[in-house]
Amino acid sequence: MVFNQDNKKPQIDYPCKWPYKIIGDSIEEMIRAVEEVVIDLEYDLTPSNISKKGKYFSLNITVVVPSEVVRDLIFQKLTRHPAIKFVI
Repeated sequence: MVFNQDNKKPQIDYPCKWPYKIIGDSIEEMIRAVEEVVIDLEYDLTPSNISKKGKYFSLNITVVVPSEVVRDLIFQKLTRHPAIKFVI
């Protein structure tokens, strides 16, 4: 990733691996959501954190994205999925 000095937007070479962190209250439902959203793409899914009271969980997803459009679409679909409370 290289930053363009004119508009401060990074230049990203695709395809590339792109990380997302999702937070929700059911690991099983979040895993199903990921499987629904990134159907045909290569991805890694790893556990991240559990809240102090054990109510919320976070997972890290690294997806091989072919383009900026697909990268943004994945983010939007994850954000809208009912099993996912937050996407970072």
